[in-house]
Amino acid sequence: MSAISVQTLPSSLLSSQEVSKATDYLVFTRDNLLSVLSDLSDSQWRFRPDPDAWSIADVLEHLALIESRVHGIVAQMPNAPAVEPDRIDSQVEATILAAVPNRSNKFKAPPFICPSQQCSPEESLARFLERRARTIDLLIEAPALRGHVIPHPILGPWDGYQWILAVSAHCARHTEQMLELKACREFPGARPSSPTPLN
Repeated sequence: MSAISVQTLPSSLLSSQEVSKATDYLVFTRDNLLSVLSDLSDSQWRFRPDPDAWSIADVLEHLALIESRVHGIVAQMPNAPAVEPDRIDSQVEATILAAVPNRSNKFKAPPFICPSQQCSPEESLARFLERRARTIDLLIEAPALRGHVIPHPILGPWDGYQWILAVSAHCARHTEQMLELKACREFPGARPSSPTPLN
């Protein structure tokens, strides 16, 4: 990725710096997620602090669903409303990187991106990793990452590059959610049992 030149990206209008920035963030958020998921037991994967809460397994399935959904959005970009590339506001990207991972504002996910609980954690992880690799590929392969926009329901409109930054920031947001679950007092194996008193 680091050897890519601007000339290899004629249709996306991305600079090599933009490709590098987004790639680094996609890799960083993926690796942080993998670190949080390391060595979880089945009861830890499935733990819910209350019946309506998502488990770590649920959150991972949601991440895989969103990653795929963003691929679909990027595929629509060539037919989306056009804007002049020089009118793309760099402040939008700063807002994405600050607002999307911030869990002080929480939203209810619509049903089509909610976990079905039909996948094993291993299946969800394999799907997420496959789709994240595809997201990185899209930085090079996808046309019209700049110059066209599709609205985000809350924060948009975003161009294709901004949607890719957002899916990475979304991963950071939900990795934080997983850490919150692991910090729960009731999380299985979270604390060692009290030592048996000596008689």
